[in-house]
Amino acid sequence: MGHSEQILDQFTRQAEGFARSPTARSEDILERILRLARPGAQDLALDVACGPGLLACALARQMRYATGIDLTPAMLEQARRAQQEQGLTNVTWDQGDVTAMPYGDASFDVVTCRFAFHHFPDPSAVLREMRRVGRAGGRVVVADSAPAGEKADAFNAMEKLRDPSHARALPVGEMVALFRDAGFPEPQVERTRLALSLDEFLSRSYPREGDEARIREMFERALTDDAMDVEPRREQGEIRFSVPVAIVGAQVPHA
Repeated sequence: MGHSEQILDQFTRQAEGFARSPTARSEDILERILRLARPGAQDLALDVACGPGLLACALARQMRYATGIDLTPAMLEQARRAQQEQGLTNVTWDQGDVTAMPYGDASFDVVTCRFAFHHFPDPSAVLREMRRVGRAGGRVVVADSAPAGEKADAFNAMEKLRDPSHARALPVGEMVALFRDAGFPEPQVERTRLALSLDEFLSRSYPREGDEARIREMFERALTDDAMDVEPRREQGEIRFSVPVAIVGAQVPHA
């Protein structure tokens, strides 16, 4: 199964659960993205790999128009449902490949991507596309899990077991380097953590047979050494943890 097929397989199954998850609904992370995006009332926004559409809807509430693009039809169905629930008429949903998006150069004032870069085999290609479709002087903002460099391998090993469509979560320094390599000026970086429950985390995941037990073993070991940079702890018999998150934003440079 190719990587795109893995994404379609995983997120067709995960769509409804992810749309309701603490990851998708974190107000703290939404607010941080909006702060770095600096949306204007007459601006146009694009949310890349938009998933259940909550960020695109948040952008639409503050901007003239927002567009979300995603590979998975089931995720776009969740996005349309969110749009209807919020009564928004200024948002559109497109199915497509985010490495070759069907938009002209300099089409959007704000271009965002939330919790998707770790699924891209070539995140630099996606960031270059985000720059291409952003207008000069506009903003590009990426938010994603960002484990500490010395713990990234362990974090990624766990995530690959949990979700076979996972590629690699990048430490903050590597995310910043992607922006520099794509020709952006020095980006702004905000860091936060996303609090999760292991049971809930796994309930919306579809690991291969036997891998859930391996993941639970990794978290048990991490209670003593935090090898994955998730700050795990046991509360009332349940493991709770927090994922490190970086929000990285930069202005689209003038040619």
